[in-house]
Amino acid sequence: MSRRLSMNARLAHEEEYSGEIEVALILIEHPELEAPIRLSTDNAVRISVDPEIYGTLSTWKGARYAEDPWLWVVASVVLPGEAEDAPAQATLVLENLDAGMVELVRSFTDPATVSMAVVLASSPNKVEMEATGLQIVSAEITAGEIVLSLSRDEIELEPFPSGRLTRHRFPGLHL
Repeated sequence: MSRRLSMNARLAHEEEYSGEIEVALILIEHPELEAPIRLSTDNAVRISVDPEIYGTLSTWKGARYAEDPWLWVVASVVLPGEAEDAPAQATLVLENLDAGMVELVRSFTDPATVSMAVVLASSPNKVEMEATGLQIVSAEITAGEIVLSLSRDEIELEPFPSGRLTRHRFPGLHL
């Protein structure tokens, strides 16, 4: 399975020293959150002065450009691979900078959904790589970092053959 890259991304990958910066955008959604959490690994844009907040402005996943900024966080991301015989797995490592981060991670009893995209800092609305529908399957918390393991259900877990709408299984459909 191959992935399409923009010309700018291909040129940046081919250059020995490129001025392009790849940025990971991370969207965390859960029914108990008031609003989705939008995180970015780039601190190029000043979002506010007091408090001093940096981030990225992008319209990915329906974010409104200035109203829904992607907030900068000290993080590293291992993106899902493209292997066809394994479920998508990723790792998100957040620096544990605030006790509120740990409280939020520990507050949910069912998994949150995570989507990730890679964009170039020069073109934050052009998605170079995207992984959606991942779920947080584990969280390892230390004094220095929060490691979130993300995965998607294996396609092999889907029943085959799929359910059929027969008289025996769905009698209400066959009156």
